[in-house]
Amino acid sequence: MAEARTADRPVLRVLSGEAISPPPAWMMRQAGRYLPEYRATRAEAGSFLDLCYNPAFATEVTLQPIRRFGFEASILFSDILVVPHALGQDVRFVEGEGPRLDALEGRAQFDRLRQADDPAIFTHLAPVFEAVERIRGALPRETTLLGFCGAPWTVASYMIGGRGTPDLAPARALAASDPALLDALLDRLVTVQTEYLIRQFRAGADAVQIFESHAGVLPDSSDGDALKRFSLGPIARMVAGIRAEVPDAKIIVFARGSGLDGHARVIPETGADAVGVDWGVDLAALRARVPATTVTQGNLHPETLIEGGRALDAAVDAILEATEGVPHIFNLGHGITPQTPIAHVEQMLARLRAGR
Repeated sequence: MAEARTADRPVLRVLSGEAISPPPAWMMRQAGRYLPEYRATRAEAGSFLDLCYNPAFATEVTLQPIRRFGFEASILFSDILVVPHALGQDVRFVEGEGPRLDALEGRAQFDRLRQADDPAIFTHLAPVFEAVERIRGALPRETTLLGFCGAPWTVASYMIGGRGTPDLAPARALAASDPALLDALLDRLVTVQTEYLIRQFRAGADAVQIFESHAGVLPDSSDGDALKRFSLGPIARMVAGIRAEVPDAKIIVFARGSGLDGHARVIPETGADAVGVDWGVDLAALRARVPATTVTQGNLHPETLIEGGRALDAAVDAILEATEGVPHIFNLGHGITPQTPIAHVEQMLARLRAGR
């Protein structure tokens, strides 16, 4: 059954190591505010969390970019912060400002979180799994369905800081003042999010992506390898835990900000099937650095997509040249932004699908 599913779905074929020309494509945040149909559904849903937790609305916005653009992969519409919400932390989204959480500043707040084996966690997340089931049933057979979650360090940084901050100072400060508490939080997130992704697979996801959005901002590590200590190590434990239950699981890891060296380490140190490449990394240099069998994904700059025109055509061509003959999934190097013109997405896909 798994082999038949892979044969039908180009993204799964690439994740299995096949080079396809032109490569299949999807975009991070492809269901989002740049689409008028998304904005209409978002207004109907009410709050952002209502949109995430209502399976009908989540299914609708997930399908919208597939209907409009025919991407080869669809990614579940949700948010990485539904996990701390399920753990019992207050999470809210403030219009124009983004997520806000009641900051986890010490042991007292941590002790109020649900234990990893509390069934209430997955009761809370049941609408997400229902959405996965609905989306898989509504997608074209050839379209890969991606589930996702945040990496433990990225999610922990939001939980500790109560919001996203450029330097992640609260999380790094806690790592210095109470490293055991940070370890306990990371451990709980590894356990819960491993099960979260297993349940997404069981609900119908074909593959998953783990978003390490803050791999470029890490605490100091006594052994000098902060990337392994706080990022790649916990992700590796998640990958192993998923594969223990879903042996053929396809997993992409996006370690934004980790640089050329960090990107080259992702697959060998986590066991992932593919590395998502951010826009700050030279894709040709990375491809020269890693084995030809390495599966890459990315890394068009979102601002180039906004610019459009000749610059966009040239950037698409450069990615095609850098990945010719090797397994690659076309994507952005970060999420699409709300001001992106729809015509430029259409231009990008036309250029990609025409080849060079």
